[in-house]
Amino acid sequence: MNTATSIFLVLCIAAFLMVDATIFDWDLSLSLARRFAGLLNWLAFWR
Repeated sequence: MNTATSIFLVLCIAAFLMVDATIFDWDLSLSLARRFAGLLNWLAFWR
């Protein structure tokens, strides 16, 4: 991954977090974190 791609990725993540904080009051990030934790639990079961 080159520098331009990594900077673009960081800016996209920062923009997502700013929009989530201002508009959705962190609900979207929390929902994604809970779904990811559920996915990890499901994968651990099948391991």
